[in-house]
Amino acid sequence: MRKKLFITAAAIGIFFTTVSFKNDFFEIAKQIEIFTTMFKELNMNYVDEVTPATLMDKAIKGMLEDLDPYTNYYNEQEVQDARIKNSGTYTGIGASVQTLKDRIIITEPYKDSPADKAGLKAGDEIIRIGSTNLADFDDDAGELLKGANGTSVELTYIRQGKTEKTSLVRQKMAIKAVPFYKLLENNIGYIVLTQFNRKTTLETKAALESLKADGATKIILDLRGNPGGLLTEAIDVVNLFVPKGEVITTTKSVIEKYNKIYRTQNEPVDTEIPLVVLVNGRSASASEIVSGGLQDLDRAVIVGARSFGKGLVQRPKKLTYGTQLKITISRYYTPSGRCIQALDYWNRDENGDPIRLDPKEYNSFTTKGGRTVYDGGGILPDIKVETAEFSPVTTALLKDNAIFDFATQYYYANQLEDYESFKFTENDFRDFMSFLKKNNFSYETETEKEFAEALRRAEDDDLKSAIESSYSQLMSSIDKAKENALIEKKAEIGSLITDEILKRYFYRDGLYNYQVKNNPEILEAIAVLNDTKRYSRILQN
Repeated sequence: MRKKLFITAAAIGIFFTTVSFKNDFFEIAKQIEIFTTMFKELNMNYVDEVTPATLMDKAIKGMLEDLDPYTNYYNEQEVQDARIKNSGTYTGIGASVQTLKDRIIITEPYKDSPADKAGLKAGDEIIRIGSTNLADFDDDAGELLKGANGTSVELTYIRQGKTEKTSLVRQKMAIKAVPFYKLLENNIGYIVLTQFNRKTTLETKAALESLKADGATKIILDLRGNPGGLLTEAIDVVNLFVPKGEVITTTKSVIEKYNKIYRTQNEPVDTEIPLVVLVNGRSASASEIVSGGLQDLDRAVIVGARSFGKGLVQRPKKLTYGTQLKITISRYYTPSGRCIQALDYWNRDENGDPIRLDPKEYNSFTTKGGRTVYDGGGILPDIKVETAEFSPVTTALLKDNAIFDFATQYYYANQLEDYESFKFTENDFRDFMSFLKKNNFSYETETEKEFAEALRRAEDDDLKSAIESSYSQLMSSIDKAKENALIEKKAEIGSLITDEILKRYFYRDGLYNYQVKNNPEILEAIAVLNDTKRYSRILQN
């Protein structure tokens, strides 16, 4: 019965969104009145008890689901969570977690945090918080981990099949935008920037000035895996390396007031120091404003893999009772005029999926110094590095938590004394392949989806029996090709597994210290900074 309610609510939302309402106020009023009366009758007369808040929440989500994934409704608690995230501080247990229906999985306890001191490890599955069994808890269980500074909580969790208990005291935690920076050989300064909150520019500037004071004459800015954040902070980070008054991004919208030009406002720290920026497929939004701006101004060499491709700007709009709508208001463009949005949510294919621009249709643009760059989704690096890419098979492994789970198994089966001696070997990769088979890892390629749809159409055309044998042979060939894809992407997969394993033993500091000597993307960045002619040639061609 509940499923029936969901469909009804979603249908209401979809019906609501089909109305073109921006200039038709009568139509707005009409649809709101229809919805209000129906919502009232449904709550008063439905055969089972319904919760108005739950029903409305589903209706709102149905209304928004056909738009882009960044236009979202936030209830009062979610608004507070977003405010905390952007502030750079929060009170909690000091761990990143994955919240599932009946448990919470610890994905990374932070060094010296309450979770770490209580002995929690990545892979631990919390099943009970205080007196609450998570299997019986219908709301967001992650909220139960939060609380006032200094309050205690008892946790029951499963580790390697055994149920254990621990208690910890919540404390105020700082979310560092720059968790690591270090002076490397040949006076190269390395800065890791993981998010764009209100402390980002201050922390990045402090790291840059500290490294320069220690003798840094070249800089690597690592934006890999950075999902973005505040637009103003992205502008200010670019401003550390370029003069005041430079255009960094332009936003364009059908609504005139949202058409804006964002320029650097402050005096820079250093406009001459050679700079390399690292990006990958998980570098998004504000990370792409920084990397795209520096690339278009010929101020930095970009190394890694094409970034995520989020070129849409959102703005929060306050609603009643402390709720909020984060709505996409415009697209942003890099200094050369590129829109780096990868997916077109306003034009979809026959399956309802957003369309991705074909590489043959990419448009060329010119940087400040005359170099050719392209749009088409994301920032394309000047130097591509294989290990920075996220191929379909790697993405499937991450989505399935296969790499995370393998690292958990590795941690409890092996001892590591120091990160410097670690190496992900051929035997380790074979163990990983065996792990995938044992756990029945599988994923569906776009090719398989298309062939499956073709088989369904063949059934409608009474052709299924005639082609079923050939179809089975084809699927067998695809399965073999998928297995080969795992082997072909060994370097890419091995790099991700290495990162996940090292975090288990040596926290983030150990991981970063290992990466600066072993990670292929960082080594490539070091190589180009150490080759003055090559660096200059890239920025001039």
